[in-house]
Amino acid sequence: MLKEMFQVFKKRKQKPLSMQQQLVGEQTELKEQSISSDLEENFQTLKKLFHIPKNNDVKVRELYIEGLNKKACLLFISTISDVKSIEENILKPLLTNKSGKEIKEIVSIQAVTEIHLFKDAVKNLNQGNTVLLIDGCSQGFAMDCPNFQGRTIEKPNTEILIKGPKEAFIEKVDVNISLVRKKIKDENLVVESIDVGARSKSEVYILYIDDLANDKLVENIKNRLNRLDVNSIQNLSLLEEYIEERSYSLFPSILSTERPDRAATFLEDGYIVLLMDNSPDCLVLPATFWSFFHSPEDHYLRFLYGNFTRALRMAAMFITVFTSAIYIAITAYHAEMIPSELMLAIAASREKVPFPAVVEILMMEFAFELIREAGLRVPSPIGPTIGIVGALILGQAAVQANIISPIVIIVAALSGLSSFAVSDISLNFAVRLIRFMFIICAALMGIYGMTAFFVAGLYYMVSIKSYGVPYLAPMSPSYKSSSDTIFRRLLRNEKFRPGFLKPSDLQKKQ
Repeated sequence: MLKEMFQVFKKRKQKPLSMQQQLVGEQTELKEQSISSDLEENFQTLKKLFHIPKNNDVKVRELYIEGLNKKACLLFISTISDVKSIEENILKPLLTNKSGKEIKEIVSIQAVTEIHLFKDAVKNLNQGNTVLLIDGCSQGFAMDCPNFQGRTIEKPNTEILIKGPKEAFIEKVDVNISLVRKKIKDENLVVESIDVGARSKSEVYILYIDDLANDKLVENIKNRLNRLDVNSIQNLSLLEEYIEERSYSLFPSILSTERPDRAATFLEDGYIVLLMDNSPDCLVLPATFWSFFHSPEDHYLRFLYGNFTRALRMAAMFITVFTSAIYIAITAYHAEMIPSELMLAIAASREKVPFPAVVEILMMEFAFELIREAGLRVPSPIGPTIGIVGALILGQAAVQANIISPIVIIVAALSGLSSFAVSDISLNFAVRLIRFMFIICAALMGIYGMTAFFVAGLYYMVSIKSYGVPYLAPMSPSYKSSSDTIFRRLLRNEKFRPGFLKPSDLQKKQ
């Protein structure tokens, strides 16, 4: 008795479903239904699912197939389907054929698949395919004829190289897969797809070389994608946040690249690549620190030239991280570390400045970052001009107003310009944020604070992993691999693939 009263009370407490919730629930039930043999019933179900005739671009064509002596219904979305192909390769063959052949033999479309559930029909229509329903047939036919609009293949915008291929990924995943397959003509290159997003039903394509990639790594990535319980994921930039291991870490653990040649190189080393529609780039898993530090041009240039650019990049990274912090530490705590003449010159330049060194540096660093961000957002023809003019006017006016000393302008400019040498966007942001942390540590404890923070950062980098791979591998811990870290070897001496990936074939064929 008490149990029945509790159930009644519980039902009364439950809020009634809104009209929108009821509609969503009804549509979910309709999608799970099987296609029946009644053409009119099937058509009415799809009308409810696609809101016909409210939806103007969902087209319906009723026809009579003389060869089968049956009525049929053709559905497609005109804005994402190839209407000309539908007319020539589907409608004309169906209307003119008088033989009793099967549908797959009548139409001249590349791929024709049978569908048995309405959710499969909805999925195919949203992918730009055409769905054919026939009276008296308890299955439908999905015919491949998508025609999504997109831009043509262009030069890379963020990973600009002087020497090397000039192709970049675009927002159409079919084109991106084609660009990769053009680089890797290998029958073992596998392209799998997994649906993510309960509402968007976006397809994530997993690319790997079957006889190279580690099976456990591939299975781990598939499990992560299958476990995603989200409403919508539109592109790889959003997906990256869902599948990365440490969302609050400053250091990125997933590499993003817009260059097909770079993606192909990673695939041939045993890495996994993710591609997706609406994304002009790809994700490379797993990723180590050296993956972000390297540039594809390092191998396109001759041995000495490539290593020279790497040395410059490493020097620039240390300059942008430490220059401002060292200036603060020396002027505030360790004046004895620099020659007395230089110290007197710095003191003379700061004589009329009312702020301490840390405030000066933070003001200039913030102004530099502001000008840098503003230059990216304004229209491209005037962006660089605004950045240069703004920096000159701001710096000169600040010095004349005795707000900033001239040496701080030099320090901030050297630190900011050096940050541009770090080519990867994610690592670039990490370096810029770490720079501010070192400035705060130097202001609090001088060189000792910087040293403590640097050691703590090294401990942290050694401790983290990307999909089970140590972040600083193959330097720490050491693996049997090509040892491509700060400097690279001659190409003929790079005989091993990265050992930390545990590939099926560790040695490269020379």
